[in-house]
Amino acid sequence: MLQDLDARGGAGEDAVHQQDVKAVPPAERDLRPLLIGGVAVGVLVLAAGGWYGWQYWKSHRVPPGPVPNIMQSRAPGARPPAAAPPAAAATVANAVTQAASVAPMPSAPPAAPAPVVVTEHAPITTVSPAPATERVPVAARAEVADTSRARKPASATHAAPGEGVVMRDLTPKQMSENSYRRALAALQEGRINAALADLDKAVDIDPHNDAARQTYISLLLEGRRTDDAMRQLSTALSVDARQPGLAMVLARLQLEKGGPALETLQKTLPYAGNNADYLGFLAGVLQREQRHAEAAEQYRAALALVPDKAVWWMGLGISLQAEQHLPEAREAYRHARTGAGLTPELKSFIDRKLDQLSR
Repeated sequence: MLQDLDARGGAGEDAVHQQDVKAVPPAERDLRPLLIGGVAVGVLVLAAGGWYGWQYWKSHRVPPGPVPNIMQSRAPGARPPAAAPPAAAATVANAVTQAASVAPMPSAPPAAPAPVVVTEHAPITTVSPAPATERVPVAARAEVADTSRARKPASATHAAPGEGVVMRDLTPKQMSENSYRRALAALQEGRINAALADLDKAVDIDPHNDAARQTYISLLLEGRRTDDAMRQLSTALSVDARQPGLAMVLARLQLEKGGPALETLQKTLPYAGNNADYLGFLAGVLQREQRHAEAAEQYRAALALVPDKAVWWMGLGISLQAEQHLPEAREAYRHARTGAGLTPELKSFIDRKLDQLSR
């Protein structure tokens, strides 16, 4: 039987021969587990990247809500301080200093003011009165609040069709402040005529705009427009007499023009306080009017504040001598002679007076 089976198995065509048996190559192995693992890793990486991206976007995005309005950051009722430019303030200070330098010598003519260097410019054009109201874009201006006195509330806002700009009526104080700021800008650009026109408009709209008026007066003085400066000074003092510095400047100009300098100074005297220069200047004007008793009183008041002012001691001696208070006049001259700040001419004058009183 075994031989028979062996004979039949070896002779069949379908028999598998040893040389036909081969090993399966590596490339033909099943790769499905590796592909599935790679896809899973890719999905995890994408999911992690998306989560981190979402967290980063959330931490850097702008929070919801309206955009803050910078124009409303100023406190209601706050008003930025308005001040005259440095050049104008220096001019006013120089004018006040010159006004106080009245030589207490009734026989001598008034001292001429120091010359002022003036920049030549074209004639000033006349400025017409400002309209009652003016409209400007709200977004283009700063709110200027009036806390010093009550005023009529501004009317409702108006929207210009198609422009998208909100318009609002301005108060006279705000209009004056806008004109003053335009004048300062013109001064920085060297446009003197334009600055004068805007300053004239500013003080015409609001007579209480002190910064604009002082700047205006300074420019008029620099331009040697004395009459115009005197008109502005008179208007400023009529609006508010509590301005001794402006009163001294006006009185000085009035002395040169033959105006009522003494009246100007006496009106503002109650507001001068302990202003020694004001008192000494008033004493010199009184002395020029031959009112020696009053002049001596004002000289004493000024010297009580500034005891080493030699020229005031000399003025006191002149008025005391005129009132026949000779011993007191001699003592005043001696104080003046030992003081500082006298010119050789004044020292010679005092020496002659002392020699005259010694006889």
